[in-house]
Amino acid sequence: MTATETLQGLRDRVMPMLEQVAADYAERVPAGYPVLNDAPVRGLFGIELDPSFSLYFTTDGESIYADYYFRSHRIDARTSASREKFAGRPVEDRRVISPTVSDLELRNLIAEVLSRWNTQPLIVHITDT
Repeated sequence: MTATETLQGLRDRVMPMLEQVAADYAERVPAGYPVLNDAPVRGLFGIELDPSFSLYFTTDGESIYADYYFRSHRIDARTSASREKFAGRPVEDRRVISPTVSDLELRNLIAEVLSRWNTQPLIVHITDT
């Protein structure tokens, strides 16, 4: 099985999750977002929550990757004090994914980008308690 065929199979499992995220976040993100990109034949599919937060599943023809793009924040308390961290710096995080990745692992990849979106500074949500 080629990497593109594997990506198509992955797309069939992940796209319903991404469509649900897009529906849930439609009122939480900037106008025109979220954007679903669905082109597994060309080697990618994924979601953009806004220009600074996205998750794509891609292939280079050999391996399958989860590509995160997000903005790093200076107030992140999980970093060490021994190195500089510049506010607003873009981060590109590429992770190799096994062709046999579980649905739970896929859901966790999506949850990670949502967590980064939800915890960024100046995002306020009104919720019913």
